[in-house]
Amino acid sequence: MSSPTTTRPRSALARLALAATLVAGVVLAGPTGAAQAASPYERGPDPTTAILEASRGPFATSSQSVSSLSVTGFGGGVIYYPTSTSEGTFGAVAISPGYTAAWSSISWLGPRIASHGFVVIGIETNTRLDQPDSRGRQLLAALDYLTQRSSVRTRIDSSRLAVAGHSMGGGGTLEAASSRPSLQAAVPLAPWNTDKSWSELRVPTLIIGGESDTVAPVSTHSVPFYNSIPASAEKAYLELNGASHFFPQTTNTPTARQMVAWLKRFVDDDTRYEQFLCPGPSGSQIEEYRNTCPSA
Repeated sequence: MSSPTTTRPRSALARLALAATLVAGVVLAGPTGAAQAASPYERGPDPTTAILEASRGPFATSSQSVSSLSVTGFGGGVIYYPTSTSEGTFGAVAISPGYTAAWSSISWLGPRIASHGFVVIGIETNTRLDQPDSRGRQLLAALDYLTQRSSVRTRIDSSRLAVAGHSMGGGGTLEAASSRPSLQAAVPLAPWNTDKSWSELRVPTLIIGGESDTVAPVSTHSVPFYNSIPASAEKAYLELNGASHFFPQTTNTPTARQMVAWLKRFVDDDTRYEQFLCPGPSGSQIEEYRNTCPSA
């Protein structure tokens, strides 16, 4: 057996060696840990208000039409996608127009959102009179087509998907998010639905309403919808000052800015966009903004 005088120096050396290893490990792990803390899905430069309010984001985009004859479950539409393949795959968003409307009524949203690093499919509905439950199923069918059969499917991360829509399409957005909780985000615009309670919804949801909407008044649609969604789901409500039901049918900067920030935060898990959600937008164009404020 070794004497105590021999054992103690060896223990001390061992402790010194272990300490040195741990220190080296901390130093080496520091940058790696910091890198791992950031979302691997971040796409594009550090965001600014100017970038979000510009007519196009930092990504060049292209588009292609989808014939109704080549799909099932929805009426075709248009796909918009970033042309870059150097930053990996992108999240994807399906968007539905409103009652009696075609995709062209809100088509400005396609390239606008895609230019911030998303693949977007703007759908045509099976009929112009489809109700919210049908539109919800069509949005999900469009996402399935986009990720499984479309020519751009290799550009998409199928685990990072979202839905959005206007009016009846906004009601369909709530339906889709309710029935597919694996979605990462939902953005109903001036949503219309006879169902006023969405307590089962778990998808992070941004509702945008118009103060002067007489078709789907915020007091009987957007506000009750928002209030019924549990705070644990993450939710926000933006009401545009003086806006009618048809605010999404022309280029609307506050809508685009908040939609992109919401999609980036929850589809891309990009916490750089937290600053645009909490405390959120203000100014003459904003009547009200509420948010549960997600944790960075």
